[in-house]
Amino acid sequence: MANYLIQKVLNNNVLIAMTSEHKEVVLIGKGIGFGAKTGESIPSDSVEKLFVLNDPVEQEQYKQLLTSLDEKTLKVIVSVVEVIQQRTNMPLNEHIHVALTDHLIFAVNRIKSDMVIRNPFLLETKALYPNEYRIAEEVMLIVNEKLGITLPESEIGFITLHIHSAIVNKNVEDVAKHSNLIVQLVETIEAQLSIKIDKNSIDYMRLIRHLYFAIERVIKGEKVAEPQKITLLLKEEYPFYYNLAWKLIKIMQQKLKKDVFQAEAVYLTLHLQRIPTKKLDESVCEK
Repeated sequence: MANYLIQKVLNNNVLIAMTSEHKEVVLIGKGIGFGAKTGESIPSDSVEKLFVLNDPVEQEQYKQLLTSLDEKTLKVIVSVVEVIQQRTNMPLNEHIHVALTDHLIFAVNRIKSDMVIRNPFLLETKALYPNEYRIAEEVMLIVNEKLGITLPESEIGFITLHIHSAIVNKNVEDVAKHSNLIVQLVETIEAQLSIKIDKNSIDYMRLIRHLYFAIERVIKGEKVAEPQKITLLLKEEYPFYYNLAWKLIKIMQQKLKKDVFQAEAVYLTLHLQRIPTKKLDESVCEK
């Protein structure tokens, strides 16, 4: 049975300890910090959860967050991170421990203070990350039930972004920026076509997923093949949609500060011309 050497007592339920391999870990367990002292050893069978945070900055931030949590809230947050790990069944960026803990602390405090934050990108988030969204729904149900609160539906979207960022190993801020860019592109499409797209339609789902993967390709510098014959056909048959595709590409270039390959206009045009609209009148076509 392994023992850990106590480095610091954060509270009655959380310790910072050192493994036999001289690695710093966060230990969580009911009452393990009560009466504990630096330099003492603690057996592994008294530890309920163990976290290894390799990044020293992340580790320090996590320590600070843990000291502000009561035992009940701590157990709930630790358990939902476990649920996320089980449901995704893949390695998660360790930043989720800090980012999601921090987010849930503020979310719970906002509810207790009767503050509600809107999430204007909820439908887009659900469409872009359906698997993460389902996990986030489960996470919110657990938090609500265990803490006796009612987090608003908007929180599902925020939690979804944290889960996705941990899976793809990106900062949640970058994930949110890309979601915001997609919304801006959709709003541009609606303005140019003088329509409101049905956000629950399959065409909308296809469109935003295409925009998402287009953004990913631009960021990675991935080039897609340009079908010359289709390009000429689309320019001839759908000049308005082709020009609109280029307007969207210019927005992407401006926001992402990267070049977009010409082939993206072709595939965007194919998606745009499938959006259900009334017959375009002359005023729209002149835009």
